[in-house]
Amino acid sequence: MKAVVYKGPNNVSVEDVPDAKIEHPADVLVRITSANICGSDLHMYEGRTSFEHGRTFGHENLGEVVETGPAVSKVKVGDRVVLPFNIACGFCKNCERGFTNYCLTMQPEPKLAGAAYGFADMGPYQGGQAEYLRVPYGDFNCLRLGEDSVEKELDYVMVADIFPTGWHATEMAGVYPGDSVVIYGAGPVGLMAAYSAIIKGAGKVMVVDRHSDRLKLAEQIGAIPVDDSKVDPVEFVKDQTMGFGADRGCECVGYQAHDPSGNEQPNLTLNRLVDSVRFVGGIGVVGVFLPQDPAALTNSPSRARLPSTTETTGSRDRRWARDSARSRNTTGHCPPSSSATN
Repeated sequence: MKAVVYKGPNNVSVEDVPDAKIEHPADVLVRITSANICGSDLHMYEGRTSFEHGRTFGHENLGEVVETGPAVSKVKVGDRVVLPFNIACGFCKNCERGFTNYCLTMQPEPKLAGAAYGFADMGPYQGGQAEYLRVPYGDFNCLRLGEDSVEKELDYVMVADIFPTGWHATEMAGVYPGDSVVIYGAGPVGLMAAYSAIIKGAGKVMVVDRHSDRLKLAEQIGAIPVDDSKVDPVEFVKDQTMGFGADRGCECVGYQAHDPSGNEQPNLTLNRLVDSVRFVGGIGVVGVFLPQDPAALTNSPSRARLPSTTETTGSRDRRWARDSARSRNTTGHCPPSSSATN
C-alpha cells in the first residue's frame, strides 16, 4: 500500500510500504478515505520530536472497515467509521475511569502511558495518512457513522481530533454559561475551542492570534478577535473583564509559539494565559509540550525549555504558583511524563 513516510526533518514522501493487516483477534482493518494533517504532525515533520524515520504520519482518520478480527463483534465490514487519535484498550484501570488518553495497555514503554496512531513517543503504531490502517481493539476505537457519513465526511473527520480537542480544552478550563473565556491560538484547535465555548453559552469569547485570516474566522463564529501584533493581549483581556481577567482560558498553540517579531518562545502563550485569567479561574492546555526538542531554537538546543514566570519576572511568583495549582491542564497528545503543564 502507499503511505506518507517520514524521511527526516522537512522531508516526507509517498512510498510503497507493507500492507496494514490484522495482527490481533480484536483488530479492525480500515480503508482510509479522509485523513487530516494536524498541527502536531508539523512538529514531527520539522524534526522537533523523536518521531522515527520510516514511520507514517496520521492520527485523524476516517474510512471504511474492510476486515475484522475474530474477536470483533460490533464493528462490521462495510461500516463507515471515524477513529479518535488515541488508541485505547477500553478495559485497563485508566480506560475504565475515562482516561483513554493514558491507556496502560497500548503503550509498550512502562514509564509512559497512552498511545496514538503515527505519533512520537506514543507507541509503535503506524499512522493513517495511508491507504489502509490497522485499528487495535476495533470495537472500542471505531466510532460507527450514520447514513450521511459520505455526504458529511469532511464534518465527521473533525471528530477524530480537532473538534473534541478544542472541546476538551474548554472542559478542562471548566467553561460554564456566562463565563468570559480567552483562547490563545486561532488555528483549527483554537477555533474549535472558541466554538465549543460559544456552544456552552460563554458570555464573551476572545481569541488571540496575529493571522488575519484566522482572526476573521474567529469573528465569524462569534468570538472577539485579538491581534497580539497590535495590542497587548493580556491588557486587552483585562480591559474586557473590568480588570479581573477572564474566567477561563485555553492554550491551543504549544511549544513552538512565536512572538510578533517571529522569535520562537516556548513559554509565551502559557505565561500570557496565566496572566490573562483571574484568580480562581480555570485553565485548559491542549497545545503540545515535550521535554526533548531535537531542533530547539532556545538557548538550550536539546530541550524545549519552559521557564515559568518566576524565572522571568519575580513579581509574579505567587501568581504562577497559584495558577499552576488551580489548572486542570493536561493534553491528550502527550504522555504524562512529557506534559510540561502538570
